[in-house]
Amino acid sequence: MTLPVEILLGLYLGLLTGIVPAFVAGSLGFLVRYVTGVTLPGFGVVVLALSIASVQGGLLGLVEPDIAQSPRLLVAVLVVLMLALYAHNQGDTLGAEMPRRLSLTQLRHRTLSADVIEFVGTVGRVTIRPTGEIRDMEGYPPLPSDLRATLRTGSWRLPADLPLSELERRLEERLRTEHDLADVAVSIDERGRASITAAPPAGGLSRRVSDGKRAISIATLVPTGLARGDEVSVRTGDRSIVGTVLSVRTELDDEREAEAAEIDSDRIETALSDGGASVASAGGVGRVTVAVGRENVKPVLEAETPRLIVRSRGTNRDFEALALVKRAGRVIRRITVDSVEAGETVAASTPVTVLAVRRQDETAGRRQGWRFVPDREATIEPGDEAFVVGPEGEVDALAEAIGG
Repeated sequence: MTLPVEILLGLYLGLLTGIVPAFVAGSLGFLVRYVTGVTLPGFGVVVLALSIASVQGGLLGLVEPDIAQSPRLLVAVLVVLMLALYAHNQGDTLGAEMPRRLSLTQLRHRTLSADVIEFVGTVGRVTIRPTGEIRDMEGYPPLPSDLRATLRTGSWRLPADLPLSELERRLEERLRTEHDLADVAVSIDERGRASITAAPPAGGLSRRVSDGKRAISIATLVPTGLARGDEVSVRTGDRSIVGTVLSVRTELDDEREAEAAEIDSDRIETALSDGGASVASAGGVGRVTVAVGRENVKPVLEAETPRLIVRSRGTNRDFEALALVKRAGRVIRRITVDSVEAGETVAASTPVTVLAVRRQDETAGRRQGWRFVPDREATIEPGDEAFVVGPEGEVDALAEAIGG
């Protein structure tokens, strides 16, 4: 045969008989390096590969006088040796890089890929965005279309130095708080993409009824300015029953919303889906839902012409304090710290005052209690929450610099 044909046959025979020696060499290289930390000598790999190849060639009937005296045997031996040495090198590298101790906890503490982290100073942040469709949670009603669209187009910025399990927990907490979800499950991959499974808010009116109370609706003359949360007295003949307004609806409210719907239909749809108007009523004839004690349900329902009298709730010291702060040209804002220099204080060089700080407890996996009026030199860390007060421009600048 011609030389090119002999070379091609040698390559074929080398690949045919070199698979098993390469597999054995790679496996031994990995095991020796992983167990002992020592690299298997190359000479030993060559001897082992030739021995296995010769045995395999004899079993395949390849060791014949005409083959042994032809150039194809030399080419086949070279191919076998190259395959064995390459497999040994790859196995040795894998054995050196494989962690010696691997636990379920380490597998759970996966982290983000480096190319999705945005660095602000020395602290990294990541923008989490949903991927795929927002799935419905089994056992709950399907999500409303507007809420599903809001979640699908949303994005959330979180600290990037946390494991994926902690990022998932924080995003679940934020979604549950922002959208009042009954339940939510989030899975985040290394690229910062979140798979979200959510359940819609459970109930509307029932969530606002306290234990031991019952909600009843009455048709009556509604005072102008009545809103959800007001304390009222329901007059039924000679009795006066105290209750809390849960929702109010009048004919004037319907007319007002019909006019406003032409301008801002989204706002009206949101107000209706919330279970009733949360703004002050225009007054007039309408229906009011009131939470009263269970023993007072029957007298109110039996009354022919119940009347409503709004009760005074007294002076609210919280509102007075906020009014004084606003009168002094200051604002109060809640900030979640996303990025901050190591050892930096909240307001060491600004006219912003810290009212309270709450820190994430990494060991317990939950937030600690609020620490009020902390030291002005107290340091903050990513993930902390703080209430600050100061001039509006300074507070906005601080919120933009360290969080949101």
